[in-house]
Order: sequence, then C-alpha cells, then structure tokens
Amino acid sequence: MKQIGIIGASGFTGAELLRLAAAHPEYEVALATAATQAGVGIAALYPSLRPVYGDRAFTAFDAATDADRLSGLDLVFLGLPHGASQSIVPEIRGNVGHIVDLAADFRLDDPALYPQWYGDEHTAPALLDEFAFGLPELFRNKLGGAELIAAPGCYVTTASLTLAPLVAAGLIEPTGIVVDAASGVSGAGRNPKPTNSFTTVDENYTAYGLLNHRHTPEIEMAIRHHAGTDVQVLFTPHLAPMNRGILATCYARPAADVTTDTVMACLHEAYADEPFVTVITDSPSTKATLGSNSAHVTAMVDDRTGWVVAIGALDNLVKGASGQAVQCANLALGLDETMGLTTLGLYP
Repeated sequence: MKQIGIIGASGFTGAELLRLAAAHPEYEVALATAATQAGVGIAALYPSLRPVYGDRAFTAFDAATDADRLSGLDLVFLGLPHGASQSIVPEIRGNVGHIVDLAADFRLDDPALYPQWYGDEHTAPALLDEFAFGLPELFRNKLGGAELIAAPGCYVTTASLTLAPLVAAGLIEPTGIVVDAASGVSGAGRNPKPTNSFTTVDENYTAYGLLNHRHTPEIEMAIRHHAGTDVQVLFTPHLAPMNRGILATCYARPAADVTTDTVMACLHEAYADEPFVTVITDSPSTKATLGSNSAHVTAMVDDRTGWVVAIGALDNLVKGASGQAVQCANLALGLDETMGLTTLGLYP
C-alpha cells in the first residue's frame, strides 16, 4: 500500500481526493489535514464519506513545525488555496516522496506571469522549472516518477484537451482562438461567497473574469508546450446553475483546408489509446462525465462561416481536479494510471 497525505482535505477537491482514495486499491490515507476545519469530523462535513472514514477528524498542520509528520509518506496531495503551496513545498519536499499540487502555485513556467495574473510575486520561483505539468494526455513523458507535479485547472484541462491536438496538427490557427466555457458552482470552492449563494446561482447564468481570468495564460502555455507554437486565447468563463461540470465551446479559424472529417480524424488519432478521453460525434454534455475521470471531446467545421468549433466536457472535481491529480500520482508512483479511477459517468 502507498501511504498518502492530503494537506487541505476539507475543501471540495480534498473531499474528492478522500472519496477517490477510499476506493483506490493501493492508497491508504495516513494524513488528512485542514486549517479552519481542524478537529472537525470528516463525516460531519461530508456525511457521504462516513462508511470509510467513520469518526476520523481532520487534523491541523503547520509546514514549519510539522514537516516531519510526512516522513515515510509516499505522496502528498496539496488541496490548498492559491498562494499557500509556495511556502509549504520548500518546507516539506524533503520529507515525502512525491508532491502533487492542485493549486496554481507551480503551474506557470514564467514567474513574471504571477504578478500579472495573480497580483503577487511568486515566492519560490526557483521551483517552477522543477514541477511537471500534470496533464497526462499531453505530457505523460514528464510524469513517470516525477517528484513534483502541478495539476492543471479544470478550465485548462477542458480547453487544452479539446484544442491542443488541432493546433499541433496545424489544422487551426494558434492565435485568435475563442474559448467560452461554463462551470458548475463547485468550481468556486466550498467557502460561501455572495457570488455562489443559492439565490445568486439558481436560475442564473453569468460570465465572469472578463478578459483577465487567471486560467488564460495557463491554457496558452499548455497548448504552446504541446504544439510547439505560440498561442493566443480569448477565454471567457461562465457560472452555470449546476453542482459539477465544465463545458468548453472553442472557436478557431482553420489553418488549412479542413473538413469535419479532418478535425475528427485528428482527435481520434490523438486519443486512440487514451483511457480517459472519448471522442464523440454528438455534442458533449457535463452530465455524461459526472463523477468520472473522463473528458468527452468533439470538433466540426462550419462551411458557411469558416469557423472550426471544438467542444469538450468533463467533471471539474474529477478530471478537472482530484481525479487528474490521482492519475498523475499513479504515474509518479509507478502504478497503472487508471487505478482507482472510473471512465463511466453517473446518469441520470
């Protein structure tokens, strides 16, 4: 059994990690920490987890004084708010075999992007080059045995899986790409805010982060590294009145004489051997991926307007966060990357 820890286990991604770890044949959760919820029972916050975690409670953790508590752990997941991992990773990396960070702290390869998009200087810029970007379908060769992994954001995963093969094949222009994507409310995290209260979200559909959403440079970076060319994306996220899910509708101009058959053949070739990406002919739906580590993608060409339309869907808490983190952890630990993960969504 692999001994794992989850630092920041009380948020939605942490709870999802606890759920996935409970069904994983090779994981044993040795540590589950929380800050504001330290001492609170896991099942008191998430009753669905009681059959496995019983009366177990979240524990407190201070990286400066408690790093030795990680000694002997094979891997630690960090499910923390942005900014926290920058101070924790330097303190704990020598005490644990592998670290998978679910926040944005080590995703971007250029430290100058952090003050521009996140408003603060990066406090551990020397570590950025040491982190592998945790999107296995595009960067699997970097993940096997990796000590440090930064799992990408949910919007980034959806848009990159949908667009990267088309850019890499030279079928669409790498600039002027438009990504319109909608997320379920769980993407905003567990803590209540005016923008994610029931009365705000119910029967409502809103765009946010206009022109400056933090995932924009991450989408561009992921596609650029995979395709080997500079990429420019106009990204507009939307909040949809659903608990889970991401649907990304992407628009690009063709870079060659392409048809729907051409772009679909490209996606089929790119994902022919990928267990967690399914290429479909109809429109992807968030409900079809619910609870699974699967992404559904498609593409088509509109002969009338000349646009290429590519669409992707996934569960933002599984393939968009915790499931993908487990997939990366499996690769880092030398396990089958599908272990503990399902390709089948819940329906209805």
